[in-house]
Amino acid sequence: MTEEDKKKQRGSGGYIAVGVAVGTAFGVALDNIGLGIALGLAIGAAIDWSTHNKNKK
Repeated sequence: MTEEDKKKQRGSGGYIAVGVAVGTAFGVALDNIGLGIALGLAIGAAIDWSTHNKNKK
């Protein structure tokens, strides 16, 4: 595994954590924490997947 591959792998999942944090904040504000976490996770995973695929090209 090259150094470049290790750097790409190291940053994986960061957007998921941010999505969950933001989703939790919205869930608390809207008094529906479960929905907020679920939406935050989905949005964070989508952004993480999108940026990961963009880096492959």
